[in-house]
Amino acid sequence: MDTQKEALRRIISTLANKNEELQTFLETVDTTLTGLQDESWKVTSELEAELERISSALEEKGAELRGAIKEEKQRKEAELQKQLSEGKFALLSCEELLEFANRTLTITNEEEFLKAAKQIKERVTMAPAFRLTTRPAVSENMSQFTVDFSVERAGLQRLHFLPVPRAPEIDASSCVVCDNTVTVAWQLTGEVVDCDSGSGSGRIERYELEYRKTNRDSSLTAAGEACWEKIHNIRETQVTITGLKFDSRFVIVRVRARNKAAAGEFSEPVAIETTAYNFGFDAATAHPELKVQGDTVTWEPQGVKGHDPRLKGKENKSSSRSATPSPNKTAGSRAGRDRFAGESYTVLGDQEMSGGCHYWELRPLADWKSFSVGVAYRANLGRFDQLGKNAGSWCLHASQWLQSSLAAKHNNRAKALDWPLPQRIGIYCNYDSGDLSFIDVDRLRLLHSFKTKFSQTLVPAFTVWCGGISVTTGLQVPSFMGKFLSTNQSLSNLSQ
Repeated sequence: MDTQKEALRRIISTLANKNEELQTFLETVDTTLTGLQDESWKVTSELEAELERISSALEEKGAELRGAIKEEKQRKEAELQKQLSEGKFALLSCEELLEFANRTLTITNEEEFLKAAKQIKERVTMAPAFRLTTRPAVSENMSQFTVDFSVERAGLQRLHFLPVPRAPEIDASSCVVCDNTVTVAWQLTGEVVDCDSGSGSGRIERYELEYRKTNRDSSLTAAGEACWEKIHNIRETQVTITGLKFDSRFVIVRVRARNKAAAGEFSEPVAIETTAYNFGFDAATAHPELKVQGDTVTWEPQGVKGHDPRLKGKENKSSSRSATPSPNKTAGSRAGRDRFAGESYTVLGDQEMSGGCHYWELRPLADWKSFSVGVAYRANLGRFDQLGKNAGSWCLHASQWLQSSLAAKHNNRAKALDWPLPQRIGIYCNYDSGDLSFIDVDRLRLLHSFKTKFSQTLVPAFTVWCGGISVTTGLQVPSFMGKFLSTNQSLSNLSQ
């Protein structure tokens, strides 16, 4: 019976996963259909606009050529009209002179004849007919305006859509995950070039990469478009994604090429593993006077000054919270048997460590006075226990109350560390090898290393008194840890 129930539960889980996958797939198809309609309208509008620009260019060029022909025609007409007018005037003058000469031949008086002959001779010398050229100034030939647009027509007939680049192929073996960055490399499966025009309009100009986080490496293509982060204008065949918090198992990446105006299809998505240690504060364990908010813990005394012996008889004028209880938190609302109490201003992390390597960082807030950070056996830490004062907790303690001090603590023993108070502390825990190290990240200095053998599951542990801290999780073990681990540097080791 139990076996059948367990088998049925597995079937139900499989069906539920498939149901979710199908729902995601249908949403993707619906989104793609809507996108197809929008994209079709867009490219059709762009085509019409481009054809309109071609038509306008042809009209402008036609008007220019027609204008040149008209201008030359008008110039020649003017020349010929001028010759025509001058010729008519010369003909009329020549006809008058011819008639006068014929009349002169009929004169019988010698003196009158000689006088008339002399006049004729003088008039002939000045006659327009004898000074006018009898060849047209211009010809009717207009062959200089002959056109042949056969090449251009052929070019217009070859008009087609811009060649679209093929989808690149992500080279998974060349992708590198390091220090919370992901370097993605890809290869071209074939670059399309517009050979007809020779202009290389199909040449790939840039790439676009999209990525998103997920906890599943299956159904990579059934992902909504809205959740992709985008990187544009990539000129090389690789890019490094920075500023990542590794709070998911995988980062899915895809890339596409773009030429002068068209973007190709995306490559097949590739899931790159991005495992890291993620945890939050377990608010159920927090001391009643600790306020947990996101990745920050602050100390907020609940209106009873002198509750802690270190505050008796002292006025803390630098903190406006020291005598004012939080309006959102009361002793009643913070009650709970799992909470730390008394002078153990402690809160634990909510994710256990039972193997492997883990890394996170801590930053003290501006008004801090004292804090501790480390790891502890959750089961061995009582409500009133303080970090580092029993065999089940290891910590780094920092204080600037009255005087500055830095110490490593374990099993009620402390080792003072001669180093300035760090503003960014890295905590490295290798459960399997029993290593716990504290790093001054800003100065890349190993502050202290514990070497032990962990026998129970661990949780991150924090103590805050006066002020607050913030933690950063989702971090890979940074590459600089290799220097400390390979050289086995440490300031001291505390035996159990």
